[in-house]
Amino acid sequence: MLVAQRYEMIVRLVNERGSMRVSELSELCDVTEETIRRDLDRLEQAGRLRRSHGGAVSVKDQQQLEVPYAEREVMHAEEKRRIARLAVSIIEPGDRIILDASTTAWYMAAILPDIEITVLTNSIRVATELSGKERIQVVSTGGNLAHRSLSYVGPLAERSLDTYFVHKAFISCKGVHLDRGISESNEQQGLVKKKMIEISDKVYLLADSSKFGVQSFTQVAALNQVHELITDQHADHDFVQRVKEIGVNVSIAEAQ
Repeated sequence: MLVAQRYEMIVRLVNERGSMRVSELSELCDVTEETIRRDLDRLEQAGRLRRSHGGAVSVKDQQQLEVPYAEREVMHAEEKRRIARLAVSIIEPGDRIILDASTTAWYMAAILPDIEITVLTNSIRVATELSGKERIQVVSTGGNLAHRSLSYVGPLAERSLDTYFVHKAFISCKGVHLDRGISESNEQQGLVKKKMIEISDKVYLLADSSKFGVQSFTQVAALNQVHELITDQHADHDFVQRVKEIGVNVSIAEAQ
């Protein structure tokens, strides 16, 4: 059996049964448990299943489901804070910027100095965080409320973005893939972020290294539509080099 055929067999079995143990897959695929563990790691990176203790579970019914904001806040939190600090250092007085509804953007909002800038956002959390900073003009897109992400999405949010132009967009995502580009778990979020990229002079992608190699449900943009990737110190060197070869600048947020 070819490796690609084994991958497809593993995904099919996990989707059919909801979950599978490493020992079961090893027996059915006629390979060692160590081989299965490596396969599961690669398939999780591709977003095709989720690793669990001793096996894997299906993501078939979860692909369009956003992770609740409270859960995202604690996922790779320190890496996101470092990325946020580096991103904030790029912002200058007079800038018009976009902050999306990611937790990293919220961390940015929390530490943004009270300077003369305009912030366009679809995030309730970002807008609330900036509400006490009098020099920052905050513009909210409006739209349909996505309860899990506390953000505005849908046609109204997209049309609202169409009326603006900004200098810098700071966006995050669920997956960064060398061939498939930037991806999101939810189509509505993906469409809003696509529009954010279109109206921005420069696009900064905020992505911790856990998102590298991941292909989520819906594509947002090709990697070459991003001007700079800001990531953490755990980023894989080979992956970073490949991103640079595409023509994207890469900045590493080091531990302080």
